Amino acid sequence: MPPVLPVFAVTFPFFALVFCGYLAARLRVVPLASIGGLNTFVLYFALPCLLYRFGADTPLAQLLDPVAAGVYLACALVIVGVTAVLTRRRWGWNDASFVALVTAFPNSGFMGVPLLVALAGERSAGTVILTIAIDMCLTSSLCVALSRLDAGGSAGVGRALRQALRGMAANPLPISIVLGGLASAFQWQLPGPVDRTVAMLADAASPVALFTIGAMLARSQLDRREAVALREYVPAALAKLLVHPVLVWGAGSLAIALGLALAPFTLVVLILVAALPSASNVVMLVERFGAHAGRVAHIILASTALAFLSFSATVTLLL
Repeated sequence: MPPVLPVFAVTFPFFALVFCGYLAARLRVVPLASIGGLNTFVLYFALPCLLYRFGADTPLAQLLDPVAAGVYLACALVIVGVTAVLTRRRWGWNDASFVALVTAFPNSGFMGVPLLVALAGERSAGTVILTIAIDMCLTSSLCVALSRLDAGGSAGVGRALRQALRGMAANPLPISIVLGGLASAFQWQLPGPVDRTVAMLADAASPVALFTIGAMLARSQLDRREAVALREYVPAALAKLLVHPVLVWGAGSLAIALGLALAPFTLVVLILVAALPSASNVVMLVERFGAHAGRVAHIILASTALAFLSFSATVTLLL
């Protein structure tokens, strides 16, 4: 049997759940008003429990791998910088910054953790969690700050950074990552009934998160009726799926050639994270800061649809 078929056997259910959510919202089987409730369940209950459990079961050294963090962050900064420079004259800093963010920020939380664990095993979870922390705390904060350059100069950037930091402090995902890291470091064990409750919520994270991604994409498409030209979103979607993983491969290979302590398996996980489609939660940031949500929604939708083939091909090459 050709090696691509077993890969599709693993990836198909994940993308099928996204499509089910998309179809359910498009057909109004799931009311659009209820999608926010699904997102709240995933963001505040199921996904934090999943990240906590994987973090608690992962050696702390893997969660705090400085070389992996440096390689991943450097590539994210390159993607953000190049995208912003190429688009800011046409769209202004606000729109350009969020297009840069959606080009650099993979859907590692809602999709990446369950998908990569299914493909590469639980030892991949620590590296994926590390990338989530970088994107949520650093990449997102940088792009939010850049988005304010047109509005208020350095004062606007300062306000945006403070707002981003407040949002990060209230976000349950970084909190759950920190708590999982502490549990790993100090070998904490939850009481039996609490541990079973956390496990049940964690088990619900993957299917509900994937279904919610599809529903959110459908809602974004239905809410944004204005036409968006192909040239405004297809290049960014292709950059996310193709340029980003190639850049991570190049940076990681250079790090290994220089003798830095980057395990080949860790580099494979970083490349697969970079090959994921764009993060669906960027739309919420875009709406909060008044950027062009239709364009960003099209980038997310296109990258998610194309990723079924491009991500599966990347997995076939690497695993």
